[in-house]
Amino acid sequence: MTGRRIFVTTALPYANAPFHIGHIMEYTQADIWVRYQRMRGNTVYFVCADDAHGAPIMLKAEDEGITPQELVARVAATRPAYLDGFHIRFDHWHTTDSPENTFLAQDIYRKLKAAGFIEQRTIEQFFDPVKQMFLPDRYIKGECPRCGAADQYGDNCEACGAVYAPTDLKHPKSALSGATPVLKASEHFFFRLSDPRCVAFLREWTGDDRLQPQIANKANEWLGAGGDGLADWDISRDAPYFGIPIPDAPGKYFYVWLDAPIGYLASLKAHCAKQGIDMAALLADPATEQVHFIGKDIVYFHCLFWPALLHFAGTPYRTPDRVYVHGFVTVGGEKMSKSRGTGISPLRYLELGMNPDWLRYYLAAKMNAAVEDVDFTGEDFIARVNSDLVGKYVNIVSRCAGFLTKRFDGRLTHDFGADGLRLLDTLREAQTDIGLAFDGREFSRALREIMALADRVNEYVNANAPWVLAKEAGREADLQRVCSVAITAFAELSRMLAPVIPGTIAKVEALLGVSFASWDLSLAIERINPYAHLMTRIEEQQVGALFELPAAAPPPPSSPQRHAQHQQKTEDKMQTASQWEPFISIDDFSKVDLRIVRIANAEHVAGADKLLKLTLDLGTETRTVFAGIKSAYDPATLVGRLTVMVANLAPRKMKFGLSEGMVLAASDPDGQTSGLFLLSPDSGAQPGMRVK
Repeated sequence: MTGRRIFVTTALPYANAPFHIGHIMEYTQADIWVRYQRMRGNTVYFVCADDAHGAPIMLKAEDEGITPQELVARVAATRPAYLDGFHIRFDHWHTTDSPENTFLAQDIYRKLKAAGFIEQRTIEQFFDPVKQMFLPDRYIKGECPRCGAADQYGDNCEACGAVYAPTDLKHPKSALSGATPVLKASEHFFFRLSDPRCVAFLREWTGDDRLQPQIANKANEWLGAGGDGLADWDISRDAPYFGIPIPDAPGKYFYVWLDAPIGYLASLKAHCAKQGIDMAALLADPATEQVHFIGKDIVYFHCLFWPALLHFAGTPYRTPDRVYVHGFVTVGGEKMSKSRGTGISPLRYLELGMNPDWLRYYLAAKMNAAVEDVDFTGEDFIARVNSDLVGKYVNIVSRCAGFLTKRFDGRLTHDFGADGLRLLDTLREAQTDIGLAFDGREFSRALREIMALADRVNEYVNANAPWVLAKEAGREADLQRVCSVAITAFAELSRMLAPVIPGTIAKVEALLGVSFASWDLSLAIERINPYAHLMTRIEEQQVGALFELPAAAPPPPSSPQRHAQHQQKTEDKMQTASQWEPFISIDDFSKVDLRIVRIANAEHVAGADKLLKLTLDLGTETRTVFAGIKSAYDPATLVGRLTVMVANLAPRKMKFGLSEGMVLAASDPDGQTSGLFLLSPDSGAQPGMRVK
């Protein structure tokens, strides 16, 4: 399996904004896969670039009073902080606004034109009478012509996935000015995707195990029964436009989606030039594999347009061998939203000092080869990382390393004993299957198996109890043997985790005096260095701070009308929010310890008009609480019911006895109109669980 040569890319981020968590998820997925391939001895060319062209960048730069190049350069300067911060190691990072991309885009265009795949047509196109410019597809919105969904872009529907021409939209509006666009004639250049040669090629290409089954099925749906599902692709845009000029066509530019994927090749070309490699020869070699990691929102471009362009452009260009598609990142099962506090800023994550390996591990633990969304929840993040990485993996070395350094000068014995050898053989035998899981992007399965092995190692340590051996006279050899087995097993686990948590692994290499650069070489650890802490646990406050909403930034300079609208919206929001002020922080909320309880007993209180005496079971103890819910509940109906209590409320001495907490109930503002409603947790909750 060694000796492969692989050209790997990730989707190009648009150069008008910083990275978001979706970028980090995709780059982490690709980075883990690339690191594993390199550990197997394979040669990988791992590149990416900023997608720097198009109307959005041009218009944003215009709004800020700078050139598009200045805007792109400003955004590009932010990239290293993210990539280095999350240990993502591209071989080269480039830009589509480069001489390499201009050369390649124009070269591919000329080859396609010579092969008869470019056609000129006069078309009617939407024109904004206010902005005095032809509107790019993404700046026209209206109702989808197929499903009727409102507020859809001019090129495809996010609701049903339909692809169409902007002029097919119902009730179109300019997203720039709000004006109703008018139709205006213009000459455009089309790639003949509907050509029978294209259709025949794409049927073969999409059906040859290059794509995940779900993606192949979608591609066949787009192709249609007789190839009638494909429309020719408009690859040109009119000035003003920030892009690559079309040869011999003044005032015409390539549509950004033509030159963007060519940016993969431009980045490779720039990297090869630095390394003294002939890119054309590299691509022409049948042994070279071309692999793309992309999100499910750009499948149409990468699985239809892109392979067709490359195939019919001919040598030295080659079609992708595989396109690996992933889902989105969701938070609590919902799309990310900054306004709802469910957006995750990668930069904020790093600024809070949170370990990048935590997030890499957590994302990997949820990734597989299917096109599935990765859902992030704070509780699961804390539990998964603290349990797996700290409680299982790091726990092994933290319990055993000190005995070796203090009692044996850090030296290991290789006399592992029968039990130790069986344990190490189990780990080494599992490595093959775990490697196959990494190669197949089944990261979640790989990590489950690794953590199951970590459980086995911890069982061995618990059974042999080195902390007991250390206190018994004459057991030095047994102590050294047990700790040596544990440390060697820890090293094997570290090798398997090396693609996932590289920052931590660098510390482990320094501790053990070994390198995990190879997946297959046997490890022989002779001596370890003094143990230094490898990883801390995640604290709830850190995750809470990650989701805190940042202070609102002032709006950018704009027209008086826009400024007035923005000011009115801001005032409206402030008036709406005022009823909730003063706001509390997540730290304030975390001080309240809410617990699930079962009402073990409920009874009337003699002489009390409003109170019931409740005996609450918290799982490990019982509490007595006097609750003012007598008007709403018969005590007999409450016994056995689950509810929520404030467990850390200071006990209160009352006339009828000591109240050791508070149960929670809802009511209207005056507590009279609608009555009282005791809170009930969802099914499955157990006494003692904390409410967060």
